[in-house]
Amino acid sequence: MNGLLLRAASNGELLEMIYQDNKGNISQRRIKVLAVGEESFRAFCHIRKQQRTFKLENVLSVGPERKIRRGA
Repeated sequence: MNGLLLRAASNGELLEMIYQDNKGNISQRRIKVLAVGEESFRAFCHIRKQQRTFKLENVLSVGPERKIRRGA
């Protein structure tokens, strides 16, 4: 996972993440990774429209942003 986060930070890629906070709430977020540490990382969350710090241990899933096209 660290490799994906580091690559996204250097390339400016958007990622989709499923995250569980300390209270057990699960959310899906679109993020742009800014910095990666040993236990956490900083990212701009497009849902909250602000920088957030996320614990690596609370990330349930992370991957490249999916481009879904709808309609005929």
